[in-house]
Amino acid sequence: MEYILQPWPWFITGPLLALVMFLLLYFGRTFGMSSNLRTLCAIGGAGKRVEFFKFDWKSQRWNLVVVLGAILGGFIAHYFLSNPINIDLSEATVKDLNAYGFNNVGESLLPPELFSWDAVFSLKGILILVVGGFLVGFGTRYAGGCTSGHAITGLSSLQLPSLIAVIGFFLGGLIMIHLIYPILF
Repeated sequence: MEYILQPWPWFITGPLLALVMFLLLYFGRTFGMSSNLRTLCAIGGAGKRVEFFKFDWKSQRWNLVVVLGAILGGFIAHYFLSNPINIDLSEATVKDLNAYGFNNVGESLLPPELFSWDAVFSLKGILILVVGGFLVGFGTRYAGGCTSGHAITGLSSLQLPSLIAVIGFFLGGLIMIHLIYPILF
């Protein structure tokens, strides 16, 4: 019974993800979270003011199942599948993170210095959320989709633009963590 409360191993989740992708491609659907946001905005009436949101959102209602699944999956993962053991990190990583101001490195996946309510509701936290949200929103629109859409759907259907976008996502992440993040924190 205790094994059920552990995260599923890769040899279970990998084939399940492949099966979901096959079914989506078979039925002519794509996977991505940014399209769900577009559907939600269209339902809320954004199409009255912005042309991008003016489309038949009722044909995209199935996208809302993805949103519900992400919320429900996150809840299940957090409360039933989280493994509360310490994370084994190299000494160099621990030293680098301590230099950035992180305490108790490796004791949780989400450091409280970034993911606590105090951090979120600080002036710095709100600015990071607003600016970061704008940049992510702009980036997903400019790239024609989000990381999950390009990396999962686009790459599995062998689309060159998705490969270029995924390479850009990784380069952007490297630039952020090595050049911009040290300045912010």
